[in-house]
Amino acid sequence: MLDRELEDLSHTDQQAITHVWSLFSAAPAKHRNLMLQGILTQCCFPQLSYLAGSIRELIRIDFLSALPPEISFKVLCYLDTTSLCKAAQVSQRWRTLADDDVVWHKMCEQHINQKCTKCGWGLPLLERKRLRASKRQLQLRATGRGLNEWSPDITPDPEASSLRENRVPTVGREPSDVKTDNAAEPDLLSVPCSGLEVESYFRPRFRPWKDVYKDRFKVGINWKHGRYTTKYFRGHSNGVMCLQFDESILATGSYDSTIKIWDVETCEEIRTLRGHESGIRCLQFDDKKLISGSIDRSLKIWNWHTGQCLSTYTGHSGGVIGLHFDSALLASASMDKTIKIWNFEDKSTFILRGHSDWVNAVQLDSPSRTVVSASDDCTVKMWNLDTKQCIRTFEGHVGQVQQVLLMPAEFGFEEADDQDGASSTASASSQPATGPDAVDPRRHECFGADFSSKERQLPPRYMLTSALDSTIRLWDTATGRCLKTYFGHLEGVWALAADTLRIVSGAEDAMVKVWDPKQGYERTFTGHTGPVTCIGLSDSKLCTGSEDCEVRMYSF
Repeated sequence: MLDRELEDLSHTDQQAITHVWSLFSAAPAKHRNLMLQGILTQCCFPQLSYLAGSIRELIRIDFLSALPPEISFKVLCYLDTTSLCKAAQVSQRWRTLADDDVVWHKMCEQHINQKCTKCGWGLPLLERKRLRASKRQLQLRATGRGLNEWSPDITPDPEASSLRENRVPTVGREPSDVKTDNAAEPDLLSVPCSGLEVESYFRPRFRPWKDVYKDRFKVGINWKHGRYTTKYFRGHSNGVMCLQFDESILATGSYDSTIKIWDVETCEEIRTLRGHESGIRCLQFDDKKLISGSIDRSLKIWNWHTGQCLSTYTGHSGGVIGLHFDSALLASASMDKTIKIWNFEDKSTFILRGHSDWVNAVQLDSPSRTVVSASDDCTVKMWNLDTKQCIRTFEGHVGQVQQVLLMPAEFGFEEADDQDGASSTASASSQPATGPDAVDPRRHECFGADFSSKERQLPPRYMLTSALDSTIRLWDTATGRCLKTYFGHLEGVWALAADTLRIVSGAEDAMVKVWDPKQGYERTFTGHTGPVTCIGLSDSKLCTGSEDCEVRMYSF
């Protein structure tokens, strides 16, 4: 464009302008600055404005394109989600870098299943295997050691690389828990492999981490704003007292003495398990079996796939109203004021005594060889399974304690100075203030001599309880202190569920409430016409059962 404008001038003007350019080009830096200062003093305002606009474009540097990819990734990893999406709109090169799996994997790792320390926002886990499987590959690429001709896609693992080099006709498969949209694609085994098709044939196929983040972000936003669809499961003739669900089935136990297995997708009843003589108060299932506890004082083990009762355990002198199994151990809680531990491997059993009223709920922690129990005597106890002794009694509730939950290791809580837990104590002697498990050796001393060795794994640090005093309490298991009390229900809290992002409770007031562990109350769900007696929680679903004989599943 400059040459074209120059050609439009007369020959004399062309020579004069070219001479000025050549003088400026040949001058040293100091002289150039003087020449520029002189020219600027003679410019009028429109000319200065023209210069400002031209200089702005000339000094604009695309630093991300100029930097090595690993440094560009490092820069982009400091952006929040909104800024990262805006950066992707700058140019094609920026889009390639900003959409790279290295950047979005870091974003997922920072937010998924935990609250981000920068923005306070957390996202559901949803898919577990993928986050662990590709972490090492992405770390290599982020440092520049994994960049290859397939970038910005995920660097293939050595097995995939060897397949590609040897041209072995095997398609790289995705982890089973990662959803894909490849159903519309033709079967690659039937497609001739030549040229670019061969390259595509051997490329590992994964969903981009940006899409993974987007899916979780949608679910997180739906949780935040209360956007959901509801499914209803009706079929019990009496109140629903317990439930558990996974991605495909829902199991419910009722005062009508039956257990029903439902299809989560269609809401249809698959089968009914019959055999108990009285109401079902607790159940738990895994891939192979379902264990139920009843007021008829028995525990039954079922093959829920077929409906067959495999065995019946009796041993309590009162109704079984709580149970939890983990690996080869089963703990049962009873109206007879005891907890019974059943070992499936050596067939041994023993009883834990100490509560003075009904024991409503139990939870095992196999790694630390401990169990916690909640009772109508308004206390929660932690037991050492090796010594069969009570380690600590948690006191603070003024109503019968109905539920107890040990929180996962990823659960984080910043303790405030003004919490109301000062009046809620454990019966053990006063303990020192604690820090994180990994850096405070005093936590080992808090649980007694058996835990004094650093090799012995400690119980989870945090514990949740709910009671008929209408409150939920968060405890530090090492010190026995109540860290936070959640107020909001009008009547007693019967049901409790939690993960690293939220707490969900159901109460006699027929309401279901969602709480932020740090901030407190978030949202209330209504609709049941009777007390909410049981709750199930996953990353994207919430299931509630009530004495109104109905089960509701909220899908976010």
